[in-house]
Amino acid sequence: MTRTPAAVALVVAALLALLTAPAATAATGEPGPTARPPGAVPYATLQLNLCLSGVAGCFGGTAYPSVVDEAVRTVARTGADVVTVNEACSGDVARLAAETGMDSRFATVLYRGVPLPCVSPGGRGVFGNAVLTRSAVVASEDRAFVAQAGAEERRWLCATTEDGVRACTAHLSVAGTAAQAATNDAQCRELEQVLAAGGPRTATVFGGDVNRQSGCAPAGAWTLRDDAATQAPGIQHAYGTRSRLLRPVAEVVPMTFTDHDALLVRALLRTS
Repeated sequence: MTRTPAAVALVVAALLALLTAPAATAATGEPGPTARPPGAVPYATLQLNLCLSGVAGCFGGTAYPSVVDEAVRTVARTGADVVTVNEACSGDVARLAAETGMDSRFATVLYRGVPLPCVSPGGRGVFGNAVLTRSAVVASEDRAFVAQAGAEERRWLCATTEDGVRACTAHLSVAGTAAQAATNDAQCRELEQVLAAGGPRTATVFGGDVNRQSGCAPAGAWTLRDDAATQAPGIQHAYGTRSRLLRPVAEVVPMTFTDHDALLVRALLRTS
């Protein structure tokens, strides 16, 4: 069948329209960055579990200080605005903050009721969790969960920054036995309340190893997990306030020197 010049022009115009349409993101199906809402800027959260105590069985694989070197490179490569860190040591967090130019807050985790000095080598401070931020921290708080099980205390930590983001982390109890699962459930419910305390207008973001598949996010928050991880998939989660952190997309970043891959979430922060 012979096409007229006008028909050919219509076909070409339709193809061009398809090729130049905004791409949809895999996670949300919404338009990509070309249709960014006014007042929204890119914002990335990186969750790391680094197995740094020197006591846990996974420490042999860290080839210390290779695990910290890898963390520094991963933060730099991803350009994360917030880094949440579990199973950390205060001295290693200080090094990570200094080498990435980030502010930081550290929460000491008690072991058998006292701070646990990190070993092999020593001189690295004490064991705990941390939040690092590009924007300066103006306030922070941390507390132990009410429900506890075993020798290792479980805590949450939140830091509020100059740009108005409330960044939080926690490392919940393992949930192997029925009793452990009950403790993990109770901690999950408490974490939900902690995150909800920021209110629906606060840009609250969370990254942590929650040792469970089901989420602990409050109402009005999205949930993303490290389901694609090679190591311990599905138990590291990221949550964010839907009204302030838009179009989140998760990416798993493989890690060589720790027993958890990293969870990176890129979103758009609505600043106004």
